Amino acid sequence: MKLILTDLDGTLLRTDKTISEYTKQILKQCQQKGILVGFCTSRGKTNITEYCDQIKPDIVICNGGACVYKNDELLHSASFTLQETQTILQTAYKVCGENCEITLDTIDKIYWNKKHDKSTQYDFSALYDDFKDFSTFTETAMKICVQTDDEEKATQSANSISSCDYLPFSDIPWYKFSSKMATKEESIIILSQKLNINLSEIISFGDDFNDIGMLKLCGKGVAMQNAIEPVKQIANYITTTNNEDGVAKYIEENLLFF
Repeated sequence: MKLILTDLDGTLLRTDKTISEYTKQILKQCQQKGILVGFCTSRGKTNITEYCDQIKPDIVICNGGACVYKNDELLHSASFTLQETQTILQTAYKVCGENCEITLDTIDKIYWNKKHDKSTQYDFSALYDDFKDFSTFTETAMKICVQTDDEEKATQSANSISSCDYLPFSDIPWYKFSSKMATKEESIIILSQKLNINLSEIISFGDDFNDIGMLKLCGKGVAMQNAIEPVKQIANYITTTNNEDGVAKYIEENLLFF
């Protein structure tokens, strides 16, 4: 294998959002052996800084596939147009109600329409914007997340434009909306071409709906024991849970000593 790609939440990160020292050491050993290590996450780049500082990944795919970096160099990006951004925001308010929570990621910022309480677990680098004056919001979105667990409302929001990929989160009542060219699997195809790495030489780890395409695409797809059932069903292998260093254990047993 030439490249390891791992999701963060529910995969590399433990439930308390930390990375164990054991996992850090295993990933460092991979890099010393010449294996590239990468994050492939729905989080925005500003929301993974502490993990990049700890691991120093060679590759970062963030915003669910909207941005691809190699050693901090932007290789690829795929965003909604300004019109698409405004249309999805307007439709989401219309079908989900004016009180629904919305977050929006640009290439370097996170916006949130709720003035947040610092006692919560949310990311406080987020900037406040209620998105309701659509004519004055002039930034294009890499990713929009809307608080709803209603598939019909999510579908209405997605169908308001012609090129939208949307998926639910399994652990919270939210949906993620992005360009159809901003999925994890699309970004991996582009990355493999730019780095001249065959897809069969990539191993990926994941746990949630937006990891399914990635695990099916790569030469080997590994699901966490804590993954949702659809992820386990398509995986080549199921490792231990995120709280049991499942990513590092699989790598140590199957990559480092072979």
